[in-house]
Amino acid sequence: MGYKIRKLLVVLIILLPIVSYTGCKKQARCGCTGDVLYSITDQLFDHSSIVYNATGTNAYFMISSGYYYDTYYFCNPSEMYATYNSISSDDQIKVSGDLYWDCSYVSQASQSSSYQQSYYKVYNIKVTKIESSLYGKK
Repeated sequence: MGYKIRKLLVVLIILLPIVSYTGCKKQARCGCTGDVLYSITDQLFDHSSIVYNATGTNAYFMISSGYYYDTYYFCNPSEMYATYNSISSDDQIKVSGDLYWDCSYVSQASQSSSYQQSYYKVYNIKVTKIESSLYGKK
């Protein structure tokens, strides 16, 4: 009788993990060619809130998320640079585009146990539209 119970326990120990396995949850791919997290449409900014480098090859903006600021790096800064420069610096700007996780942020967040990772986020944004706001000047 004790032999059969031990044999049944061994079988259960082997089969239980197999039966209870629900599969892996797919994590969103990061970067500008990854999985779109969500899109923003006509997000309003001051012209000075969007920061370009001198050559127009890097651009970003920040949005407050409470105590910290989330950072959004352009996937296509060069494509939007001429449009950005054509808008008066006194105007407000509307930005639309698709958001992705930034790969550097995802890598750093997965290796760090820092509580700050839960407060600020870093995204990539593939900007589809930058235009002067209908509201005009700030």
